[in-house]
Amino acid sequence: MAPKTRRELILLAVLLVVLAAVLVYNRQSEPVAARSTGPVRGTAASRAVTGQAASSDGELVRLDALDRARPEPESAGRNPFRFRPAPAPPPVPMPTGPSRSGGVDGMPGPIVPAGPPPPPPIALKFIGLVEQAPTRIKLAVLSDGRNVFYGKEGDTIEGRYRIERIGAESIEMAYLDGRGRQTLRLSGS
Repeated sequence: MAPKTRRELILLAVLLVVLAAVLVYNRQSEPVAARSTGPVRGTAASRAVTGQAASSDGELVRLDALDRARPEPESAGRNPFRFRPAPAPPPVPMPTGPSRSGGVDGMPGPIVPAGPPPPPPIALKFIGLVEQAPTRIKLAVLSDGRNVFYGKEGDTIEGRYRIERIGAESIEMAYLDGRGRQTLRLSGS
């Protein structure tokens, strides 16, 4: 025999063995629908008449329940796709007439804050620290998002702020008039 014919016969034999193995495996494995763990109630004809089908574990499936009307979902009064603030709570009724406790009808009077409102926060970020080696002077590196500012303790930044103290991870700044002292932590960006 020629080597080519011999190779083809060996390949044919291997394919036949694989085919036989697949057939034997398929014959041994039983389909899932044919298995049953419990007794089946009624015949297929009686199940078709009543609108019921048997499931794989012997329980009955009620097909007529699928045709019943389902309740509509309830509206919660909220739409997650609308971006509006929550409605304000109803106003608290204010009692009328003065009382002996100083307020109205036993309630204390309104609390009035003392002094002017606090200054707005300082709009700078502390992004770095530079230390000059021979003089040991620390320079704080600050940014307002557009510009970069450098300064040492006591320097004025942007004509509005003064650097009070420079630490390793934060600096203290205040407005030039001394109000609104604020600590800025190192943010790095």
